[in-house]
Amino acid sequence: MQNVDGNHRPSDDSRSLSQGLNPTVSRHWRDVFWLLIFMVHLTVVGLALGVLGLNRFKTKDRLNIDRYTMGFLENKDGLTEDYWRFYAVAGGVGTVLGWIWLLLLGSRATQIMKFSVHILTTYLAVISVLCFWCKQFFWGVAFAIGASLQFLYVISVIDSRLPFTMLVLQRAVKMVWNIPEVLQVACIFMLFMLLWLALWSFGSAGVVALSIGDSGRWWLLVVLSVSLFWTGAVLCNVVHVIVSGMVFLVLFHGGQEATSMPPKPLMNSLRYAFTTSFGSICYGSLFTAAIRTLRWEIRGLRSKIGKNECLLCCVDFLFHLVEFLVRWFNKYAYVQIAVYGKNFNRSAKDAWELFQSTGVEALIAYDCSGAVLLMATLLGGLIAGTCAGVWAWIKHSDRVMMVGSTAMLMGMILVGLATVVVESAVTSIYICYAEDPSLINRWDSAFFTLISEKLHQRLQHRSARAREVLSHNIDYQIQEAGTI
Repeated sequence: MQNVDGNHRPSDDSRSLSQGLNPTVSRHWRDVFWLLIFMVHLTVVGLALGVLGLNRFKTKDRLNIDRYTMGFLENKDGLTEDYWRFYAVAGGVGTVLGWIWLLLLGSRATQIMKFSVHILTTYLAVISVLCFWCKQFFWGVAFAIGASLQFLYVISVIDSRLPFTMLVLQRAVKMVWNIPEVLQVACIFMLFMLLWLALWSFGSAGVVALSIGDSGRWWLLVVLSVSLFWTGAVLCNVVHVIVSGMVFLVLFHGGQEATSMPPKPLMNSLRYAFTTSFGSICYGSLFTAAIRTLRWEIRGLRSKIGKNECLLCCVDFLFHLVEFLVRWFNKYAYVQIAVYGKNFNRSAKDAWELFQSTGVEALIAYDCSGAVLLMATLLGGLIAGTCAGVWAWIKHSDRVMMVGSTAMLMGMILVGLATVVVESAVTSIYICYAEDPSLINRWDSAFFTLISEKLHQRLQHRSARAREVLSHNIDYQIQEAGTI
C-alpha cells in the first residue's frame, strides 16, 4: 500500500521516468493497424460527404443519386444549402462556447462547472417538454429518460463527492492556466475541427435534403455521426496526449523554468501525438468514452440498490465486466502514451495496475471530475443543438430532429476540445501521484496533504465495507448450516 509521505518510490523509477521523457530516446510506431484504418475511414467518409453534399448543392439531384433510391423515392425539393446554414449556426455556437470556456478557465471555471452540473437536468427536462409539444414523442421520452438519469446520478453520487471533485478540478485548472501553450493548442485544434465539420455538415445537409424516406436519412446520419464521433474523439485525445505530456514534464522537472526541462517540449509532444503514438490514440478513441460513461452509470446504480440481492447480483456482474474492460480501456492510458510511447492496451493496463498497487484507484473511483467535465460538454452540445434546432423548426419543421441531434454532436465535440485540457491535467496529476507523490508535494504541498488524507479515508472506508460483506457472508453461511 502506498505511503502518503511521498518517499516510497525507489530511485530506479525516477530513472525510468526520465528516460520516458527524454526527447532523444527513439520511439517505435504503435498500433499502426488502427492508424491505417482511421486514415482509410477518413478518406472514404470525406469522399462520401463531398458527393452527398454536391448532389443537391444549388441543383436538385446534380449527380443522379436519386435514381438509386428506387422505392424510397420522395418527390420533395430540397437543397444542401437549405440545411447547411443550420449546421453553420451550431458550429459557430459550439466554437464560441469552447473559447468562452478557455477564456474563463482561470477565473470562472469552478462556477461554470457547478452551473453545468445543476442546470443540465433542467435543460434536458425542458427539451423533453418541447419535443412532446412538437409531437416528437420518441425524442421526448429519450430526453426525459436522460433528465431522470442525470438527476439520479447527481443526487446519488455527485452531491456527496462534489467538494473533493472541485478541489481536484481547481488544481488542474491552476496547472493548465500556468501553461498557456496548451490553451493555444486547444484553440488551434478547434479551428482544425471546424474545417472538418464544414465538410461533414456539408455532406450531412445533403443527406437531410436527399430524396429518400426518413428511415434512409436517419440511417445515413447515424453512420456519419459515428464517424464524426470517432474523428472528434481522436482529435480530443491528441490534445489529451499533448497536454498530458506537457503537464507531466512540468511536474517531473519542477516547473517550466527548470534547467532540466528538455528543449521544445510542446513540439516534441505534438510530434509524438501525430506520429508514433497516433495509432494508439485512434484505437483508444473508439472505445474509451463509451466504457467510461457506462462505468459511471453502473457505479451510481450500484451505490443505491441497497439489499436487493437479486438486482445487486445482476449489477455486480455488469460492474465486474466493465471493470475488466476499464483495465484495458481507460483515459489514463493517454498519459502513459505521452510519457513512454507504449501501445494503448499496455498503457491502459500499466496505468490501472499502478493505481491498484498503490491504492490510488480508490481515490479515482471517488473523484467525479470526468463526469463533471462531461456534463459541461453535454450542456454546450445541447445549447448548440437547440440554436440550430429552433431555426430548423421555423424553416423546415419536419427535419428539426435530424438537424438538432446532429448539430448537438457538433457542439459537444467543439466544447469537448476545450474541456479536455482540464481532464488531461487531472489524469496527469493522478499518474504522477501514483508514480511519485513527492512530485505533487513539491508542486502544491497543501493539495498533496488533502488528497493524501482523502486517500486514507477511502481506503479505510473500503476496508470497513469489505469486513461488513465478509461478516454478512459468514452469518449467512452459519444460518444455512443451522437449517440443514
